[in-house]
Amino acid sequence: MTSMVRDAKLGKLESHTSTASKKAKRNLQEYFVSAQFSWSCSDDSRFSRSVHVILRDTLNGLEHFACMAVTPVNVHPIVTTVLGILVGFSLNLRSSTAYERYMEGRKVWSKLTGHAAAFSRTIWTHTIEREGEQGKEDLLAKISFLNLIIAFAVALKHKVRFEPYIQYEDLQDLVGHLDTFARDAGQPTVRPEVPDAWKHMRNILRVAEPNPRMELKRAKRPLGNLPLEILGYMDSYIQTITANDTLRPAGVIPGVMSELECFNDILVTADRILNTPLPIAYTIAISQITWIYVITLPFQLVHLMGWMTVPATMIAAYITLGFAAIGNEIENPFGHEVNDLPLELYCAQIASDVAIIASRPAARLDEYAFHADNKPLYPVSSTGAEFWPDTSVQDIRNALKMRAMTSRPAMWRRQSMMPLSGRSGSNVSGSTLNTESV
Repeated sequence: MTSMVRDAKLGKLESHTSTASKKAKRNLQEYFVSAQFSWSCSDDSRFSRSVHVILRDTLNGLEHFACMAVTPVNVHPIVTTVLGILVGFSLNLRSSTAYERYMEGRKVWSKLTGHAAAFSRTIWTHTIEREGEQGKEDLLAKISFLNLIIAFAVALKHKVRFEPYIQYEDLQDLVGHLDTFARDAGQPTVRPEVPDAWKHMRNILRVAEPNPRMELKRAKRPLGNLPLEILGYMDSYIQTITANDTLRPAGVIPGVMSELECFNDILVTADRILNTPLPIAYTIAISQITWIYVITLPFQLVHLMGWMTVPATMIAAYITLGFAAIGNEIENPFGHEVNDLPLELYCAQIASDVAIIASRPAARLDEYAFHADNKPLYPVSSTGAEFWPDTSVQDIRNALKMRAMTSRPAMWRRQSMMPLSGRSGSNVSGSTLNTESV
């Protein structure tokens, strides 16, 4: 009875064997056990017997593998649908939090650019220079203070990039004379130059990335907080010009102190953005869900699309993993990568604004208000400032009223140099003084 069942099973197994598998089996037998396959050792040797045993087991395994029926592997569409929804929510969370940090970083540097220009202009304009040698000292002190504003921006750039020392090309000359912890802490570690090809491949594969905080961990002495220490020197200058009564008028002092507080707020905000990433639990969960979705996707598509499953899966994986990689890339907007904020450009802009403000003394009223080329009532009148002092105040006010009624068509005429047709009440063919109200 047992032999009959076994024979039935063997017969059923052989029925599933294709002609190609039988031919492959016959070819293997002819190759391994035919007379053409000879061995240098004798048949009764132990080595020869071992080889024959191995060949026999190999043939049996190949025969069993050829007789196996192909079992389709499908994933129910509901599984991939649920995973797709979860992946969508996860990537939305990842992208929104990363982009929010990126925009907050941009707002911090935009705020710093505006306050640096306003702070520099206030100090340069409202701090008077006394007579004699004291005036020269006042001028040098103002210039040094403006340099501290530039130094604050550059020091903040290096701080958010985990570069805690002062021995950098754009920072050494600005703060090398200041007594700070960073000056006495040592020098930055010189890293070997990475070949461009390997650096490009590393950026693509996201492997072998160095720890950006390694410089902080290697420090042997306290590093301090260089931007905060620079604010201390700036506060000391404001205290000095307040005490010697060179900051005038006295009502400017609250505004100056407010600008200094804004610099401190910028420092705190940048530090918060830098040290508050997305929790690691969210990062791991989002990565796992994304990869599970990408791996199970082809098993759902294969019975619907056939060989087109391969390019479809590749495209879907590229898009899904691409959004996840973008979230990782822009989460820290202060790095050196191409997608990070151009902090060097922002610092250069601040330095340029400060240099422009300090390029000439504070302007006096008579230098521009009563200049011969000044046209106070343009575009109503092209006469210079020397014409209006001989007229009455009422005539000046009437001209101002006329300018309010005629500025728009007059400016259109001057900019386009074409007559405005089909517009009631407007006449720009003659002088701007003859233009009627719109």
